[in-house]
Amino acid sequence: MSTSIDLSFVKQFEREVHEAYQRRGSLLRGTVRTKNNVRGASTTFQKVGKGAATTKARHGQITPMNASHDPIECQLADFYAGDWVDKLDELKTNHDEREVVANAGAWGLGRKTDELVLTAAGGTTGFVGDFTGAMTRSLFLESVEALNNADVPNDGGRFGLLSPRQWSVAMTINEFASSDFVGKDLPYVKAAGSRTWLGVNWIMHTGLAGVGTNQTRCLLYHRTAIGHAVGADVMTDITWHGDRAAHFVNNMMSQGACLIDPEGVVEIRVNDTLAIPA
Repeated sequence: MSTSIDLSFVKQFEREVHEAYQRRGSLLRGTVRTKNNVRGASTTFQKVGKGAATTKARHGQITPMNASHDPIECQLADFYAGDWVDKLDELKTNHDEREVVANAGAWGLGRKTDELVLTAAGGTTGFVGDFTGAMTRSLFLESVEALNNADVPNDGGRFGLLSPRQWSVAMTINEFASSDFVGKDLPYVKAAGSRTWLGVNWIMHTGLAGVGTNQTRCLLYHRTAIGHAVGADVMTDITWHGDRAAHFVNNMMSQGACLIDPEGVVEIRVNDTLAIPA
């Protein structure tokens, strides 16, 4: 047997972890402003203010816009998801233990990525609703109106997140449910429902603050309003421990998220315990 067989195993495992992370781990990574290959414990995202156009006299000087530039710092943190795989246990199972552990680690890190994004988005002060009712057509319109009032671009970069209950409630709204009003499902969202309506890519997500309570915070945001920094993407280390007769499979990453522009994020405050309308 080749002495490099372990290297082949490790490379295959790393590939499976990365594919699982991209496939079902994180739903939100592709919906925010991302900076990769960050070096150091933090990085900054630039928030540029609005410019104003002016006139000038013939041969006169052009008045600079003097648009504000605010650096928003984003702290990175290290996260780990590891587990033991006993050598002899692999002989007693009828499933691929490597795949099971790879998926568990990758999905765990993916949920952490989404948690970072959602925590950052929670820093907004803009909201609609008052936790007394479920999603309504009016709340959808009010949340979109809030972005419009803030001059947030309607360029396909708007995303909305609904809890499973509010997704079910939304499906009772004809304009949301009917193919006559919505666009095609997003191509990269495979693990949850998704549809485009009112210029917003709506996604069902289980990680929203207060899911299942009477104070649930659904979200509407533009991708440029939230920053996601990646110091180290998902990677895997597999180490044999002879004293345990087992491999320790460790998946890790270094990432962070920050709120760049609060005006680009709107909370939709609903009661997630109400029954689905008949």
